[in-house]
Amino acid sequence: MDYQRFFEDAIDQLHAERRYRVFADLERIAGEFPRAIWRANGEAKEITVWCSNDYLGMGQHPNVIAAMQSAAGSMGSGAGGTRNISGTNHPLVELELELADLHGKEAGLVFTSGFVSNEASISTIARLLPNCLILSDELNHASMIEGVRRSGAEKKIFRHNDVAHLESLLQAAGRERAKLIVFESVYSMDGDIAPIEAIADLADKYNAMTYIDEVHAVGMYGARGGGITERDGLAHRIDVIEGTLAKAYGVIGGYITGSAALIDAVRSYAPGFIFTTALPPAIASAATASIRHLKASSAERTEHQRQAQRTKDVLSAAGLPVMPSETHIVPVLVGDPELCKMASDRLLGKHGIYIQPINYPTVPRGTERLRITPTPFHSDALIETLKDALLETWQALGIPFTETQQPEIAKSERIVPLLVSKSGG
Repeated sequence: MDYQRFFEDAIDQLHAERRYRVFADLERIAGEFPRAIWRANGEAKEITVWCSNDYLGMGQHPNVIAAMQSAAGSMGSGAGGTRNISGTNHPLVELELELADLHGKEAGLVFTSGFVSNEASISTIARLLPNCLILSDELNHASMIEGVRRSGAEKKIFRHNDVAHLESLLQAAGRERAKLIVFESVYSMDGDIAPIEAIADLADKYNAMTYIDEVHAVGMYGARGGGITERDGLAHRIDVIEGTLAKAYGVIGGYITGSAALIDAVRSYAPGFIFTTALPPAIASAATASIRHLKASSAERTEHQRQAQRTKDVLSAAGLPVMPSETHIVPVLVGDPELCKMASDRLLGKHGIYIQPINYPTVPRGTERLRITPTPFHSDALIETLKDALLETWQALGIPFTETQQPEIAKSERIVPLLVSKSGG
């Protein structure tokens, strides 16, 4: 049997569907974010990153870097083992206390990544509940979907943010059956927000548990960065609040917070927690420094919201197809996978602007887009430069503008690509 052929065929299929992904070789420049060095074809070029999830630039904050360096200098580079075998270091204990305080919960539990925290926690919680029914939003992240799958529990998918549909499923299940509602606060591709209060009301009415993913909101919203649940005064109504240390906090790792009993149960039963090496003390110390800073400082959040809104306003006014978004996410519709990739390549090669294309299966076919994430460090001047680069790219590739504004360009100046259908065929 030619085993390699199966892998080659799988990659060929991605190429045929225009979904093959190429990673840019980037080197971030601490102190100059969002500037980075891009290396390609033996050359190095300074570019501007417009799609980072380091939303507040905390990955370069002096307090965060100093905490990491200090911990590594005093405790070494690694954790030394799993949490059960020599890997529970004091900075990690401090971090879990800080996270519990952030969300007003009794306890917290840190995992090696946000993906692992969702996969391990959802699957474990549902397995521990007798005859559990999981009710999952249809646009939940892949890590949540994997947690649901691995639980082995029955699942029902409710239409995105559709409270009426969710209620019909809860009603059919009955009050006595164990039920777990899993959903996100901020959905990262469209930038919309879940009806958290309405979902909490339904959970109370039908005796269900709630599990919310706040990875794109922690650090970003609320007086202390506790996310949308803190901003809206709803954290106490949610059973499990999950988050990440890898986005607004600028480090790496994932976590859950909840009651002491629930956290202890997940700690004791989740294979994804038990059988993996703990986060190193340097990482834990850096994350704690970042959380503490953002609990006390709102300056980063205020400036971030200003620049996100300004980016939306400037790009929309220029006739670019900015998709509706309630949050800091700025999606710009392309609508075709090949054009999306070409636009990303042109922005990087010609304009020194890095925005990764977002194609199927991350988003539905026909809604391919550039996902722009402004930060407090994207100045008004950089926003204007971005606008000009997008206009040139849209015009050169013949990508549709909004219906109200169609900048004119001679046909001879356009690059006409050979397009596949929007279904990827």
